[in-house]
Amino acid sequence: MRLSQLVGPRTSKVVSLSDPVPAADQVLVEVLACGVCTSDLSAWRRHDPGAEPMRLGHEIAGRVAAVGAQATRWAVGDLVTGLGGEGFAELAVMDATAVLPIPAGISPAHALGEPVAVLEEALSRSPSAVGLRVAVVGLGFMGLGLVQLVKRHAPALLIGVDPDPSRRERALSLGLDAAVAPDALDGYLGDGRMDLVLEATGVTPGLATAGSLVRPFGTLNVIGYHHAGEAKMDMDLWYKGVTVVNGFCPDRTRTVAAMVTALDLIAQRRFSYAPLVTHRYTLDQVDEAFEAMEAAGPDFVKGVLVS
Repeated sequence: MRLSQLVGPRTSKVVSLSDPVPAADQVLVEVLACGVCTSDLSAWRRHDPGAEPMRLGHEIAGRVAAVGAQATRWAVGDLVTGLGGEGFAELAVMDATAVLPIPAGISPAHALGEPVAVLEEALSRSPSAVGLRVAVVGLGFMGLGLVQLVKRHAPALLIGVDPDPSRRERALSLGLDAAVAPDALDGYLGDGRMDLVLEATGVTPGLATAGSLVRPFGTLNVIGYHHAGEAKMDMDLWYKGVTVVNGFCPDRTRTVAAMVTALDLIAQRRFSYAPLVTHRYTLDQVDEAFEAMEAAGPDFVKGVLVS
């Protein structure tokens, strides 16, 4: 099989390897789509060329090519998505208990289970949005996904916050009541603040904006990936009695359970990747995919490798 691996800063190389063999409790998946995730951007930028090559790609969807002896739930040809790794490849081994069927009629590139499961799991640890004033701070891929997931809970008000006008416009098309630039928030909200704020920026200024929006005794859910080491948090939050939720989930069982819900929403057409997957690449274009993510042009939301 062919596999793309990271060999140096901003440098990937496609190599030929023997086809992997699934263990008894695993399945071998022909990768039809694999999302390019912001959480891997730091590794792509900084990989030490003297270290072992790094194999990225954890947002996998594909077709079962072989099954282990104990993976009796699955059959060759089944379309699946789930939790795995080394997905920038033609084939990937995945635990049979961590994959789920792709909903009928949905293309693999629009059925990536892991990203939407991560968002759904994080959201499940916030108060129900029913009747609440909710803000999503950061309207990139994660923020736009959260807009769709929150909308189904009928919040009293759902606003998005982002400095980029193209992102705000795109988010409005997904059902926001309003999309506001950070420097216009005081004029829009006045003295009012939000019951629930979902931070999806991954940067300290975005976290500060999110914290400023929460009302006393409200909830801030930090869902963005903060990779810069230490991140500053406004201590005034603690004097407002704010509940801060860490949106990261370290438990695979919880993430798979959230994926069941997320894929059901996709099957019901209540969540869609169609407006989110804006760029498609081949296995030979991994570096181009990361470059486009880094550039964050006005037409870019999400890149996916497809075969």
